[in-house]
Amino acid sequence: MRWSDLTWSELPDVLARCGRAALLPVGATEQHGPHLGCGVDFVIAEELCAAVAAQTGVPMLPTLPYGCSLGHSRRWPGTIALQPITLIELVKQIGDWAYHGGVRRLFIVNAHVTNAAPLRCALEMLRAEHDDLMVAVINTATLSERVRAFHSADAADWHANDAETSIMLAIAPEGVRPDKLLDADDPDRTCGCIFAHPVNRTSANGVTGTPSLASVEKGRRWFDWLVADLTALVRTGSVETPPLEHSYFGDAVPAAPTR
Repeated sequence: MRWSDLTWSELPDVLARCGRAALLPVGATEQHGPHLGCGVDFVIAEELCAAVAAQTGVPMLPTLPYGCSLGHSRRWPGTIALQPITLIELVKQIGDWAYHGGVRRLFIVNAHVTNAAPLRCALEMLRAEHDDLMVAVINTATLSERVRAFHSADAADWHANDAETSIMLAIAPEGVRPDKLLDADDPDRTCGCIFAHPVNRTSANGVTGTPSLASVEKGRRWFDWLVADLTALVRTGSVETPPLEHSYFGDAVPAAPTR
């Protein structure tokens, strides 16, 4: 169910069977502390969408491995960041071509927190241009209450924490350095802050949370929750229709006559 594995002659039938839907995984390449590789966000997005695609029959577009990671600063090597406007335009153009390829329901699955605003802008642009294209931005860390709870259990401003480390231990252990876990913990210093400070001013080592608590068992359970909850959303969205059929490009409703 990977778009890249399908031929042009196969795609129409695949899309017809799943409500003309597609998944677009979006992540980031950025530092994740001394114990995790820099690909955590795009690895989680890709593995999650691949599992959901297999369960739902909704094809998965190639993963975007770069995101809006400007907040990680240049203090630690490893981050490759896009400007917000670049991510907006990139996703807009991907959406345009997916639309012309037959997609009418696009699920943008985002595994990096600060991609959310640019992705929302891309959503606005896509649905304003394509009257019959429905677009959803689904942020993996908040896609359900139970998922939100385990992501933020050890830090509200979590990053490279118990949740991400446990999931990586379960799905991509080659990206984890177990010998670094005990010394990687760093507290959340953002509580009570008014401003959104960059990570170089909130973390000593690029971590926010307690990765020392991570385990394969928790990671497997939590990743299963992610797959189950996203699968449910995608299945519901694959048959959703707009509440009203009014065209975006229709004439304005005439004003009521005044007396």
